[in-house]
Amino acid sequence: MKPISSRQNGLVRAFRELADAPDGDTRVLLDGVHLVREARTAALEFEAVAVAASQLAGSSEAADLARALESAGAPVFAVNDSVFTAMSPVRTSSGVVAIARRTPSDAGAISLTDNGFTLVAADVQDPGNLGGLIRTAEAGGVTGVLVSGASANPFSWKALRGSMGSALRLPVAVGQALDAIVRCAGASGGRTVAAVPRDGRAPDAINWCGAVTLILGGEGRGLPASLLSTCDELVTVPMAPPVESLNVAVAGAILIYTARRQRS
Repeated sequence: MKPISSRQNGLVRAFRELADAPDGDTRVLLDGVHLVREARTAALEFEAVAVAASQLAGSSEAADLARALESAGAPVFAVNDSVFTAMSPVRTSSGVVAIARRTPSDAGAISLTDNGFTLVAADVQDPGNLGGLIRTAEAGGVTGVLVSGASANPFSWKALRGSMGSALRLPVAVGQALDAIVRCAGASGGRTVAAVPRDGRAPDAINWCGAVTLILGGEGRGLPASLLSTCDELVTVPMAPPVESLNVAVAGAILIYTARRQRS
């Protein structure tokens, strides 16, 4: 493994820059054994892998993973511990970080999946909420996720930690406009179900079978009225007063698992 002992090294800067400003949906920063291992399983191409030198002194998950990646041809670097803290975006790291490249998913292919269950996250600005939604989506049988509007980048390191690797396996596409998503769903014979805080049908009253697109609005404003008027169904999670709204990740989990009961 090539050593790195200076914070002025160009690779250190590359990690820091990617942590501060995610590079679209192709180049991702992965922190920790779990995410790096998930990227390896998903056959992502590794641009660089950095392991803290202290992890190499004995047997550790980080060291074993780094050695396995090096044997497979990935560029792996042994980094002085004080320098490694500058490369990891978290306060307490497991000792390995990586930059990997993924092939972007096609939004059209996600929308046109036969009998697909598509989740749309519109203006979900908190990366933890977005990551949690993607994790729940994979667990609940969603076939693909479309991230729209002013949402967080689902491939930022914070969102990736929230999804625990689900975003590396589940088809996730970014950037398609909400109205285009609704039109595409309708043109392919699917139905659109928009979540609203009140006056929608109960989750169990919705027919979740077949091709369905579930649309969740972000924190605060929710979905625009102009969009709601074009959707086939509106759904509301029942809440006892005085509670008027739920965290978007929580509401999404309830709706996804309601749908799963019908679809399984």
